[in-house]
Amino acid sequence: MIGKLLVANRGEIARRIFATCRSLGISTVAVHSDADADAPFVAEADLAVRLPGNAPAETYLRIGAILDAARRSGADAVHPGYGFLAENAEFAAAVTDAGLTWVGPSAKTIAVMGDKMAAKALLADAGVPMLPSWTDPGEITDFPVLVKAAAGGGGRGMRVVRDAAGLAEAVAGARREAAAAFGDGTVFVERYVEGGRHVEVQIFGDSHGTTVALGERDCSIQRRHQKIVEEAPAVVDPEVRERLHRAAVAAGRAVDYVGAGTVEFLLAPTGEFFFLEMNTRLQVEHPVTEAVTGLDLVRLQLLVAEGEPLPFTTTPPAAGHAIEVRLCAEDAAQGFRPATGTLHRFAVPGVSAEFVPLRGLRLDSGVADGSTVGVHYDSMLAKVVAWAPTRAEAARTLAGALARAELHGVTTNRDLLVRVLRSPAFTAGAVDTGFLDRHPEVFAPLLPPEQRSLAALAAALASAAARRADAPVLAGLPAGWRNVPAFPQVSRYSGPDGGEIEVRYRRDRTGALAEWSTEPACSGEVVLVAVAPDRVTLDVDGVRRAFRVHRVGADVFVDGPDGAVTLHELPRFPEPTAELAAGSLLAPLPGTVSRVHVEVGQRVAAGDLLLTLEAMKLEHPVLAPVDGVVAGLPVPAGGQVDTGAVLAVVNPEEDAR
Repeated sequence: MIGKLLVANRGEIARRIFATCRSLGISTVAVHSDADADAPFVAEADLAVRLPGNAPAETYLRIGAILDAARRSGADAVHPGYGFLAENAEFAAAVTDAGLTWVGPSAKTIAVMGDKMAAKALLADAGVPMLPSWTDPGEITDFPVLVKAAAGGGGRGMRVVRDAAGLAEAVAGARREAAAAFGDGTVFVERYVEGGRHVEVQIFGDSHGTTVALGERDCSIQRRHQKIVEEAPAVVDPEVRERLHRAAVAAGRAVDYVGAGTVEFLLAPTGEFFFLEMNTRLQVEHPVTEAVTGLDLVRLQLLVAEGEPLPFTTTPPAAGHAIEVRLCAEDAAQGFRPATGTLHRFAVPGVSAEFVPLRGLRLDSGVADGSTVGVHYDSMLAKVVAWAPTRAEAARTLAGALARAELHGVTTNRDLLVRVLRSPAFTAGAVDTGFLDRHPEVFAPLLPPEQRSLAALAAALASAAARRADAPVLAGLPAGWRNVPAFPQVSRYSGPDGGEIEVRYRRDRTGALAEWSTEPACSGEVVLVAVAPDRVTLDVDGVRRAFRVHRVGADVFVDGPDGAVTLHELPRFPEPTAELAAGSLLAPLPGTVSRVHVEVGQRVAAGDLLLTLEAMKLEHPVLAPVDGVVAGLPVPAGGQVDTGAVLAVVNPEEDAR
C-alpha cells in the first residue's frame, strides 16, 4: 500500500490530490519552484522539497530532480497530476525503475498514446472512427484544417488554418509553442469540422482486465482551443452516448489501459463523431464527473495503482447535472491576454466544499488571498463547480456565485464566464467549439461602462470614511466635513479602460450627501443611506444598492449588485513622468521576446506581426497598430521585459521620415 505520495505538480491539482490523501491516511510530499515557495499547495503538504529555479524546464520538468526529491523525502509513490510530466513515458518509466509506485497508466501505454499519429492508427484498427490527417503539410489540398501538437494536450500548439497561405506560419508557430510546452515540437494536421462539439469520455481501467466508461463531458466552450466551461453529462441523444462509451472503452482495451484516462471526440452536427486524442492522465475537468457519479476519481487512481480491482464493472448511473468553469488570470476582452500581479482578495460565496466530491458548489483553487500570479505557469487560478438536479439550476447557481465573488488584484475572465452561463444560447444547449466566435456579446463586462461613475462615487465616499476613521485628531467629525461647506470634495480615478472618472461631492454637517456629480456623468437621484470604509449603501431612484469597497494602496476594488470594477485613485498633484516616443508599443505583461520579425526602418502595415512575446507558456503576437515605419526595437530576441516596457516604436505613415 502507498504510505507517502509525492505529487509532481503544483497549484490546485496538487491540493486536490492532497485532500484525498488526507482522507486515506497517506502522507504527502510537494515539490516546488522558487516562485511557488509560499503557494498554498506547499503549505498543505506534510513535506516539501525545493526545485531551484522558476521556469518549468528547470523545475517541474526535471525528472532527475523530482526523483531525488522522492528519495530524500522517503516517498514510495508518485502522482503526476496533469500537465508537465503527467504524460511523459520517460518519467513514468523512471519512477517505476526507481522502485516507486506510479499512479497512472504504464510507460508503454503513455508512449503509444503520446504519439498521436501512431495512436490514431492503432485505434482505427480497434474500430474507433477517425478524421483524415497528415504529417506532411505539402499533401494538404482541402481546407479548413487544424494543426495540432503530436505530444501533450491542453490546446497547446493548435492552429486553425482556412487557406493555404496561412499554413506554413501556423505549422511553424505550432512547433514553437509545442516545443516550449512539452519539449517536443512535432505537429500534424487533420481535417477541421465546422460546428463540432468537443465531447470526451472518462474511462477507468484496472490491472484485472476491467475497463469502464464513467460517463461523458461536453467541453465545447473553449478559447485558444483550451476548455473554459465543462459539463456532465453532455446533452446528447442516448444512442449517441452509448456509441461514445463503446468507442472509448474499445480505445482503452486496445492499449490495456490501467488508471484514469480520457478519450476525446469531435461530435459533428450529424451525430457522427471522430477520435481526437486520448489523455493518459486525470483531466482538469474531472470534478464534474465526480459530482454526477459521487465517485472520488483520485481515490480510484490510488487504489488501482495499489493493484486493487475497480469496485464496479459497468458504467455507474449519473444523477443531476454539473458544470465547471476555469477561472483564469486573463483579460478576455484583450484576446485573452494573461494577467499577472498580487491577488489581494479571492473569495467565492456559497462554497460547500473544496477539492472533494460534493453535490453543491465546489471550489478547487491553487491560490488564496495574497497569492502572486506570475508569468512562469498557466493562467488558471481555480475551478468552480456547481451541481444541481437540472442543467438550468446548475448554470444559475454557478453564474450567481461567480458574479458575487470578490476577485481583487488580478484581471480575470469572470465576467465572460458569467455571461456565457446566462446566455440564451448556452441555456438552450446550442454549444460548439465556435461558441465564443459566434457570440461576441459575452465579452462585455458585467458592469456597464455608464455605471462605473456610480461605483467611483461609492469608492470616494468609502475612502473618505476610511481616512476619517484613521484620523489621529477630531475623529468625531463626520467624513467630508469642511470649513467651507459649499466647497466640494474631489476625487479622480482611472478606470479599467484607462479613462478618467472625476467625482465631486459635498456632505452637510449631519453627514448627508448634499450634492454630487461625476464626469462622465451618471443619471439618477442618489441618497446616501450608509457609509463605512468597506461598504457604501446608496439609494438610486428609490432602489437601494450596496457596494463593497476594498482599498489596497491607490487601487480601489468595488463590487456592486450589477458587477465589479477596479479603479485607481489618481494623485491630486501627479509627479512628472518621462514622455514616451510617439508610436511606442508597450509590453502588456512580463515575458520574453521570443522572436523579432521586422527591422528598424522597415515599412509595415497595420496588423503586421512585429514581434512575439512569450509568457505563461503561450505566444502573444505584437502587431503594428497603424501603417508606418519601424523606428525602434529596443528589446532583442531573448530579452526579458516587465509590464510597460517599450517593445517597439512605429511612426505612423504621415510621420514616417
